[in-house]
Amino acid sequence: MRHLSPRISSRTTRRRVVGSLAAALLCAAGLAAPAAARDTGSANGASGAGGASDTGERSAAARPSTAGAKLPDGLALTPPMGFNNWNSTHCRADFDEAMVKGIADIFVEKGLKEAGYQYVNLDDCWALPERDANGKLVPDPKRFPNGIKAVADYVHDKGLKLGIYTSAGTKTCSDIGFPGALGHEVSDARQFADWGVDYLKYDNCNNQGVDAKKRYIAMRDALKATGRPIVYSICEWGENKPWEWAADVGHLWRTTGDISDNWSSMLSIMKQNLPLAESAGPGRWNDPDMLEVGNGGMTDTEYRTHFSMWSIMAAPLLIGSDLRKATPETFEIIGNKEVIAVDQDPLGKQGKVLSSEGGRWVVAKEMKDGSRAVALFNETGTAQSIATSAKAVGLPDADGYTLRDLWKHKSYNTAGKISATVPAHGTVLLRVSADGAWAKNPPAVELGLGGAPLVEAGEPAKLTSKVTNLGRTSARKVSTTFAGPSDWQIRATSPSTANSLTTGKSLSTSWSVTAPQGTAPGAYDLTLRSTYRSPAGSRAESVLPLTARVVVAPPAGDSAVSDLPWMSTVNGWGPVEKDTSNGESGAGDGHPITIGGAVHAKGLGVHADSAVEYYTGASCEKFTAQVGVDDEKDSKGTVAFEIWTDGKKAASSGVVTNADAAQGLSADVSGAQVVRLVVTDGGDGTDSDHADWADPVLSC
Repeated sequence: MRHLSPRISSRTTRRRVVGSLAAALLCAAGLAAPAAARDTGSANGASGAGGASDTGERSAAARPSTAGAKLPDGLALTPPMGFNNWNSTHCRADFDEAMVKGIADIFVEKGLKEAGYQYVNLDDCWALPERDANGKLVPDPKRFPNGIKAVADYVHDKGLKLGIYTSAGTKTCSDIGFPGALGHEVSDARQFADWGVDYLKYDNCNNQGVDAKKRYIAMRDALKATGRPIVYSICEWGENKPWEWAADVGHLWRTTGDISDNWSSMLSIMKQNLPLAESAGPGRWNDPDMLEVGNGGMTDTEYRTHFSMWSIMAAPLLIGSDLRKATPETFEIIGNKEVIAVDQDPLGKQGKVLSSEGGRWVVAKEMKDGSRAVALFNETGTAQSIATSAKAVGLPDADGYTLRDLWKHKSYNTAGKISATVPAHGTVLLRVSADGAWAKNPPAVELGLGGAPLVEAGEPAKLTSKVTNLGRTSARKVSTTFAGPSDWQIRATSPSTANSLTTGKSLSTSWSVTAPQGTAPGAYDLTLRSTYRSPAGSRAESVLPLTARVVVAPPAGDSAVSDLPWMSTVNGWGPVEKDTSNGESGAGDGHPITIGGAVHAKGLGVHADSAVEYYTGASCEKFTAQVGVDDEKDSKGTVAFEIWTDGKKAASSGVVTNADAAQGLSADVSGAQVVRLVVTDGGDGTDSDHADWADPVLSC
């Protein structure tokens, strides 16, 4: 099962009903369907042939491609930027002419056009379900009473461009079943050009099993034949590795399935797209799908990570939220010109992963001016120190470097070390240059906290902060403060000031942090702050937002883990379930945990990639479980189970498939403050990776 948004839901039953009719119509259009379509859900499902064939037209898919149609052609020399309605509206009634015009207005009024956003794109559901008598597409008169050309004219009058959507199949991806372009490529491309369309997103649903290259080349040739410059977005979900063959076919190609508005989905897609850096360049971009920034399913910190990582990956930046309802924070994120400049750099390099150990990612991107964009990304649920160097990111030797923080919009100098303590799920995005002007900036410092701030109510927790001078120049009059909820007691138990810190030197301060007796378990905000002065006397500061967790130690004896409160969870599909399998995307929709036919009453049902954290407070000795892939996915699913203690891997199952019986997995957790139960995809993607921690027991 393809775990994507509702637009790619399975239509197997409808395919069986009309499959032979669709095949016949394809043959009539000059395009032979395979004898037996592969059963991969909606991708090959027929929902009808989409109306009469184009009068007098021979399908472009039946003709050989012409060399003159091959790309690149000078379009999309930087990743396309714009808007697409799907993530915020799907097929709901609020997707209409008024919305599209409203988005164009906002692009101008809010400075997004000036920032580089150009395309206002219509996704599925803009047409009627049937073609007209001449085989032409018909815009929905309720949604677009004045037609598509009128909308294009309005958008063009704003100095913007219009995009449209269809599918390389007999129907689009909507369950309603709007006409696809398979067998109608030339006619549909001509309509798009006549309407003034500037961008086509070409999906993959209901493709009848026809070879992907053949289908996508057919539309490329049809678009080129119109004579109108149209950016061509190939949306076949990465199933046929378009990064290996589509550089002369489309300007961008999807590398993954659809994104969803949650951390797990964004993270999974990012990880799939990052290894493909060598395939990207001017006019040929890896597309990890649209932005979810502002849709509400992630925190602002996570949305800044989303925007940062898409930018350093040189990904298309297509806003997926309804800007008519957007918050100031959303506009601040998507309108950050310094981050956009990383994405739009004309050299066209996609950032490359330098390291990712323990969820601490360093990604570097070469820029045309010789500088490097560097993302320090923290995948984990607690603040982490992440470091690299000017040499490691490819900069030449120099006495000092300018380090620009693209979210703080401030510049510092560094002697060569590039390091920051990054909040949970956060990203520090920097631009580092060997520009000779470094000395005019104050020194960079790293402010951090040793260990996770875990607090038992009424008991003082001992924490240690450290501020380290990374700069070539000294940091003077250094002072560190620590603040939290007004009723908490936080006090320094060692010096919190220093007269001067030279390069590489640190100020460490011990703190006593006490939450009042009776404080409810949960997350509480803390702020660590360090102020200092440069040699020239200018004031600078470093601020680290932190999350303290008030925790409760597990009881003595053996406890079923599913009966204990967890600290945090991350799950690849829907929520983590207690004492049932993962099920699907809804909470409580799992089934009895079943591995190899054996049913287990207790456990956790998860989906890769997954992590569940428990506080053990150094009071437990052992964790045990029976692990395996749940039977609810039949023969599908390949995963690996891992047990981590305080950030170190303590045990691993190796790769486990659905064919395997449950296997025992245990780890010594003596002395650990936190035990983390991790499930990865086993190295082959996350499709159907429903995993069970069956009979999990923590002995304390």
